[in-house]
Amino acid sequence: MTSLSTLRIPAAVISSDAQALHVAGELAEQFKRDSALRDSERRLPYAELDLFSNSGLWGITVPKAFGGAGVSNVTLATVIRLIAQADSSLGQIPQNHFYALEVLRVNGSPEQQKRLYAQTLTGARFGNALAELGTKTAHDRTTRLSRDGDGYRINGRKFYATGALYAQRIPTSVIDDLGVQHLVFVPYDSAGLSVIDDWSGFGQRTTGSGSVVFDDVFVSADDVVPFQSAFERPTTVGPLAQILHAAIDTGIARAAYEDALNFVRTRTRPWIDSGTEKAVDDPLTLHSFGKLGVRLHAAEALLERAAEFLDRAHADSSAANVAAASIAVAEARAISTDISLAAGSTLFELAGSQATLAEHGLDRHWRNARVHTLHDPVRWKFHAIGNYYLNHENPPLRGTI
Repeated sequence: MTSLSTLRIPAAVISSDAQALHVAGELAEQFKRDSALRDSERRLPYAELDLFSNSGLWGITVPKAFGGAGVSNVTLATVIRLIAQADSSLGQIPQNHFYALEVLRVNGSPEQQKRLYAQTLTGARFGNALAELGTKTAHDRTTRLSRDGDGYRINGRKFYATGALYAQRIPTSVIDDLGVQHLVFVPYDSAGLSVIDDWSGFGQRTTGSGSVVFDDVFVSADDVVPFQSAFERPTTVGPLAQILHAAIDTGIARAAYEDALNFVRTRTRPWIDSGTEKAVDDPLTLHSFGKLGVRLHAAEALLERAAEFLDRAHADSSAANVAAASIAVAEARAISTDISLAAGSTLFELAGSQATLAEHGLDRHWRNARVHTLHDPVRWKFHAIGNYYLNHENPPLRGTI
């Protein structure tokens, strides 16, 4: 892994939303080619990630004041959707990178923003070490941050650390001696830090979502950013995290839908003597595609709508705007969960046993959707949505809504 001290190849700097979308479209075409093979053989995408981050796409949310494009959330969600459609693991790996950049934007000092944004623009990737196993709730943390002279020491163990395996920095959630939570941008090559490739999920196989162990890891005070306070006032940190998940699932849904169309067109449709294809006239097949198409288009529309709400909250983070954005994102997240699973499952139904053959890789869409949609319970999103519309109750301020 390239460390911060040895990172030499400067990334391209994207300057506009249009450029970001163009580059994402071109990369998606490249990433799609071997995505099934990377999944079946669990080929970790180091080369693809170097291409991805050096393209400049990992720096598109850096504000213009710091040299970035400061793209809209509509553009960011579209970029992630396009990449996830090509390879859903590659779509998920930068999710926490952008999440960490949003925490930095909301809570970082000007000096921290200048330094860490600059590293992002030169191609540095930020992973994550947030979640832990064995805690009472998913929001509890036991990883400790203890004062040591002018800096701190970190001790603890993390799991589901997506992107850490490929990162130059690993933003890590910790609690200090007073129980206050912080986010520490830990350099990958820090002494005492171990990144363990023990992710064995049956989907999202190449995200590298394994474990990170901190054994008395020293960190500079300059790398410690307030975290807890981002959820003690209205901010866009939570809905930003969630819209990226929705974009990933929407991308998976589109990929499964396109593969299902291709399968039916090329493998199950009879041919007539003229060499042209005979139209599919099976009513059940037509019904399946009609229903999927409507739901997929609805998911894509709700994703864009949610991003527009998020852009308004980004510009004015009032309680009302953040709540409206959170609900709009929750709606997109709910429908993207539904359609990604439905599209993957329908592909199984139409392709039959051929969907499970490694050379086709058609089963990966359902597996990827099933694993990724477990990230946080969609049933609580419906609860928050209903409570908002019926009782005028704003959703809680947290990263899962």
